[in-house]
Amino acid sequence: MSTPDQPYRSGFACLVGRPNAGKTTLTNAMVGEKVGIVSNRPQTTRHAIRGVVHRPAGQLVLVDTPGLHKPKSLLGRRLNDVVRDTLSEVDVVVFCIPADQPVGTGDRFIARQLREVKAPVVVVVTKTDAASKKQVAEQLVAASQLVEAAEVVPVSAVEGDQVELLEDLLVGLLPEGPPLYPEEQVTDEDTDRQIAELIREAALEKVFQEVPHSLAVTVEELNRRPDPKREGSELVEVHALLHCERPSQKPMLLGKGGSVIKAIGTEARAGLEQLLGARVHLDLHVTVLGEWQDDPKKLNRLGY
Repeated sequence: MSTPDQPYRSGFACLVGRPNAGKTTLTNAMVGEKVGIVSNRPQTTRHAIRGVVHRPAGQLVLVDTPGLHKPKSLLGRRLNDVVRDTLSEVDVVVFCIPADQPVGTGDRFIARQLREVKAPVVVVVTKTDAASKKQVAEQLVAASQLVEAAEVVPVSAVEGDQVELLEDLLVGLLPEGPPLYPEEQVTDEDTDRQIAELIREAALEKVFQEVPHSLAVTVEELNRRPDPKREGSELVEVHALLHCERPSQKPMLLGKGGSVIKAIGTEARAGLEQLLGARVHLDLHVTVLGEWQDDPKKLNRLGY
């Protein structure tokens, strides 16, 4: 616990980095359970997800943003706006740079954006398990030249290496203050959003290169009723729509004889049952929502 000479601290830390820099994996590792979806496809995260880390000395609220990038669509511009709005309101910024890829134009683009930010910046070299010691050492040097950093820390979220050290370091940079969330809470994502994201994650695993950016998921209906198969238990019925942009993408999501959508449902259901703590009946349908990434009305309807 905090002591008189070491007061309790609480505040917000924002994770930034180019797409696929390991931000969500790091968020999930620090929170200790899954609050964001992980995929090896860029731009998997589309909302600022808040994960809550409870430490004896303080409470750290992690905001995992979409990857900052040069936008090619209205969706891309809105995702960048989410990041910039978040950056202006946090107490510390965590700039993630993967150890296994050389520092590139994407990292330099983000470093330039961070010059405007008043909060201290901690540079985290992620994915150290995927790189040699020499690569990690070189990346630490390269990363520390990008921005004026309060600290530069190498971390492997997958192996849990240096994760606790990073948490304590970030808590130390927060302002003094009481906890912002109750002890048992690990995210402030609403249930519908979490359900939609788990379905989207399962779909990203099952479909090929062409569909990912064009895929959005909405939960149309959520019904809870007594489970006829298990006395005293609940059955949750989830009706969700997978929206793609082009008619040619619909058969990819459905698969031959519905095989792909069935596989997406099976994978998503496991995650949903864990999230909801009940048996889940999942009903998925695919719709074509033409060029939604550049249509303000459609983006609003999808919650972006």
